[in-house]
Amino acid sequence: MRRTDYDTEQYQDYARGRALTEQQLQAWMTAFEALLPEQRPLAGLDVGSGTGRFTPALARAFGPVTGVEPSVRMREIAQAQSQHPGVRYLAGCAEDIPVPSAGADYAVMLQAWHHVQDKPRAARELARVLRPGGRLLLRSGFSDHMPRIWWLEYFPRGFEVDASLFQPLHEVIETFTSAGWRVAGFDTVTEPSSGTRGEALERLRLRTHSVFAHFTPDELEVGFRRLEQAVATDPGASAPADPAPLLTLER
Repeated sequence: MRRTDYDTEQYQDYARGRALTEQQLQAWMTAFEALLPEQRPLAGLDVGSGTGRFTPALARAFGPVTGVEPSVRMREIAQAQSQHPGVRYLAGCAEDIPVPSAGADYAVMLQAWHHVQDKPRAARELARVLRPGGRLLLRSGFSDHMPRIWWLEYFPRGFEVDASLFQPLHEVIETFTSAGWRVAGFDTVTEPSSGTRGEALERLRLRTHSVFAHFTPDELEVGFRRLEQAVATDPGASAPADPAPLLTLER
């Protein structure tokens, strides 16, 4: 898979292209709350935190959070935007998390697992940083459990290319169980609509989804033309809600 270098591409537009509404953030915090211990505060890790889309919301909901992100540019944007005193961002990655052992109650990886280069090492490192009984909430695509994202249908090979970026679920589970984890749950979280189809199209034009780097120029041209034609019929219609797989693992 082609690796995205977020220090040279996407970082300028990522926060705008992947912005979350308060309703979307609340849906995720509600889903996470049902999976995490009841006591507060909880010490959390946002591994692959990017521009900090989720990190401040996690801190507001559960307690202090450390965002771990390898991209200098993405961290700079996250730090510039962060207003929560319980949030900090550190340079690091899933294979090398710069925090003490057994120091966190939970970790999240949200649409970041497919970027990890050494997955067995990452599974061991994530186990190291969590306390016994700690949970990892892994939001990712899985090639055999792919959600039907509405706009992908307009791109030639859209669903096929998207699925090719991800492992099947059983391979991900095997990587973690081999590192001592157990599966605590697997479910789908419905992320509410991000707004109108017209607004969604404007964000998609920024091409901040990983899949866009794997289409040919012709596929991109055809796909955006089809998408624009479809949206033009009713740009004010609500964009469909997106289903998102969520795998919960326990230390």
